[in-house]
Amino acid sequence: MKAIVDRDACISCGLCESICPGVFKLDDENISTVIVDPVPEEFEDCAVESKETCPTNAIIIE
Repeated sequence: MKAIVDRDACISCGLCESICPGVFKLDDENISTVIVDPVPEEFEDCAVESKETCPTNAIIIE
């Protein structure tokens, strides 16, 4: 599984990082970034939850 963040759509709310800190982290510009590729199996559920709760649909899961 691969997670991608659309940096233009991210509004820096931090939900993804709070739900799945093993995959997402806000960078120096307070934009979400993916910190692992591919997403480890143990983080797949929280990565999908982060995608589903993102208020701007900035997270893509492949």
